[in-house]
Amino acid sequence: MTSTPLTEGRRADSSRRRQRVTEVIKQAAKRGDDLSASAIARQAGVDRTFLYRHRDLLELLHTAAATPASTVGTDGAAVTKASLQADLANALERNTRVNTRVRLLEKKLSEVLGEQVWRESGLGAPEDIDHLKRTITTLEQQVVDLKGQLEEQAADLDAARGANRELTRTLNQARSR
Repeated sequence: MTSTPLTEGRRADSSRRRQRVTEVIKQAAKRGDDLSASAIARQAGVDRTFLYRHRDLLELLHTAAATPASTVGTDGAAVTKASLQADLANALERNTRVNTRVRLLEKKLSEVLGEQVWRESGLGAPEDIDHLKRTITTLEQQVVDLKGQLEEQAADLDAARGANRELTRTLNQARSR
């Protein structure tokens, strides 16, 4: 079977695209970039279906995605993509906690400063006003109680006076007879 220039051209184009895809996969794995079929196809300038038609390229992509990318840190320890993601998750959680704490402290500060300004402006009641109001309430209750006792004693006194008048009248009538 003889090959035509058209067939040779297609083979050469396919070979160039395969080489570009292979290079892009290697570079993305080295950098720790996204290793999805869409991302690799976009970077290599091919259609996604090109990857799915060439099972060996798709297998290379899946192998690179399954292998964690590692780089050597400044202290010589290997840094993996998973460890960087864990560090990122921890940093985001810490950021959330710090933001919550900051909002709580801002609210507390606002309340304290507001109370201080209220007192210093003279608009708020002095601190001893509450004590004086409680004392007034207690004294008013005592006055009501004492008035009740006074009324009872006045009624007892009136009853005793009435009984004395009655006895005096009875004694006076008994002498005059």
